[in-house]
Amino acid sequence: MVKILEKEILVHSSPQVIKMKIKAPLISSKVKPGQFVILMVSPEGERIPLTVVDKDKESITLIFQEVGLTTKLLAKLKEKDNLYSLVGPLGRPTPIKNYGKVVVVGGGVGIGLVYPIIKALKGKNNIVVSILGARDKNYLILKEEIKKFSDKLFIATDDGSEGEKGFATDILEKILEEEKFDLVYCVGPILMMKKVSQIARFYNLKTIVSLNPIMVDGTGLCGSCRLLYKGEVKFACCDGPDFDAHSVDFDDLLRRNRRFEEEERRIYLEEDI
Repeated sequence: MVKILEKEILVHSSPQVIKMKIKAPLISSKVKPGQFVILMVSPEGERIPLTVVDKDKESITLIFQEVGLTTKLLAKLKEKDNLYSLVGPLGRPTPIKNYGKVVVVGGGVGIGLVYPIIKALKGKNNIVVSILGARDKNYLILKEEIKKFSDKLFIATDDGSEGEKGFATDILEKILEEEKFDLVYCVGPILMMKKVSQIARFYNLKTIVSLNPIMVDGTGLCGSCRLLYKGEVKFACCDGPDFDAHSVDFDDLLRRNRRFEEEERRIYLEEDI
């Protein structure tokens, strides 16, 4: 059993975004930026991957959005409750070094996932420009924490409630027209990462994305998280989750991530959540 030490609701509107601090000293001693864990809420439940957002000597911090049955069940747990299982760290760490000038784009719950990357890049003396995109100001999670490690911070919201009205990709286009960068790093919805890749490709700019296909075992055995990369099959859990954006088949990834939509809808009808 794995104890939940702290729970904080970051976004109260639906869908909720929740931060949990989990007791996991062995994982926290090994995990690096970009890596993830796989957890189970109950013995009968599914395995879901969540990126590690922060850590200390005894615990790791996870941020998730209620987007499926398991995340809704996870959200019902309270402090001092236990997860059934937790495995990690998994995946390859994000390559952190001094690139020079880096623009980092986070969209939706991906804002939480770019936080450890921004922090680590700044630790290597990069100039870090951060762009955060959300549906409205309530979903701009970890804004102050990210600002602390950013040389510049830009914000876009769909409704214009904070920052510029529009999308993070709109800001990226403007910035790349005005300044030269050495790297783009992006985490967010697949369509957003695809657009970021298209924009950066125009400037022949190296771009890394952290992919989030459906995972089951997290060790490359089940094949559920396969994707097309440079025309070959790769597995996000063990070959990634970071990939060169310009070599990812985003359309195939979109199709694969939709393959259980009907099953999810049926579960919602059957389960009293």
